[in-house]
Amino acid sequence: MASASNLNTLEYDPELCTRCGMCSIVCPHRVFASGNGAAARLIDPDSCMECGACALNCEPGAIKVDSDVGCASAMIMAALTRRKEATCCG
Repeated sequence: MASASNLNTLEYDPELCTRCGMCSIVCPHRVFASGNGAAARLIDPDSCMECGACALNCEPGAIKVDSDVGCASAMIMAALTRRKEATCCG
């Protein structure tokens, strides 16, 4: 499994992909593309905000991401602490 980006913790192993397409369905930032019976492709790994939706929905474990860091975590903490802006994404 190789790291997909230098900006986040997303890792993807296409050899484990079962071509279900869930990663492209659940990703809010269109990091993955899938279809036509092919393995998912990373089309924009730097847009990953580490929410973890792809990894949670990847039954064979082809996707790994540390969902306790990054933009999604910062946005949730900003909302919980009522800050106006999240500090994330470099």
